[in-house]
Amino acid sequence: MKIAITGKGGVGKTTLAGMLARAFAADGRRVLAIDADPDANLASSLGVPAELAAQLQPLSKMKELARQRTAAEEGDGTFFKLNPKVSDLPEKHRVEHAGVGLLLMGTVDQGGAGCVCPEHTLVKRLMKHLLLERNEVVIMDMEAGIEHLGRGTAQSVDALIVVVEPGQRSLQTARQVTRLATDIGISNVFFVGSKVRDEADKQFLEASLADGCLLGVISSSDVLRKADMQGVSAFDLGGPPVDEALAIKDKLVANLANLQDVV
Repeated sequence: MKIAITGKGGVGKTTLAGMLARAFAADGRRVLAIDADPDANLASSLGVPAELAAQLQPLSKMKELARQRTAAEEGDGTFFKLNPKVSDLPEKHRVEHAGVGLLLMGTVDQGGAGCVCPEHTLVKRLMKHLLLERNEVVIMDMEAGIEHLGRGTAQSVDALIVVVEPGQRSLQTARQVTRLATDIGISNVFFVGSKVRDEADKQFLEASLADGCLLGVISSSDVLRKADMQGVSAFDLGGPPVDEALAIKDKLVANLANLQDVV
């Protein structure tokens, strides 16, 4: 199962990604979590100890590794492999915690005309490998968009979850992401409400997303604030947010199973 999670910055997508990854791992599933957000915080959401998280380096910044794998020569305008070997990278550059492997993808700095460079090539090839060639639950914490996903890999995403909070700006971002996802071939787009304070907030989201599938909501909670302050995973603290995340996971799995039956 391959799941990408996105949404407007600060909406709570990393919190959801961390809890879902831990929830699937608690079910005994093999889970690989990918932090593809420039503001990388997924390690904390997973509960990875700081000293272990410090061992991670963004693969997109490993210029020497990219140069070696693509056989690129020094200088501009050089030729290099567009299909480098990447199958060993997830094991070599991940850390493990509570049954979840964590890989820090990072982003490639691009100029106005884009970037076709060894680092960009390595990241794109690795993303294709993770989505097409691995048999495990892959959960990607994306930035406020789906830039890491190209047309060649997007169709392998089983579910795109767009996290939204009760507000028009967040909903506008969600609609933009949904249109882009449809354009590149992602067929299963779901929504999760975040920072929901009361029943009125929930009803607002249900009405605003009436044409989409709302998997559930994560309520505003002292548990989430405590987890953030302590730098631990909310999943380890338990309480209502974890119960909500487990219900979201179960509904996602059920929806995907139903869709497969229809196909």
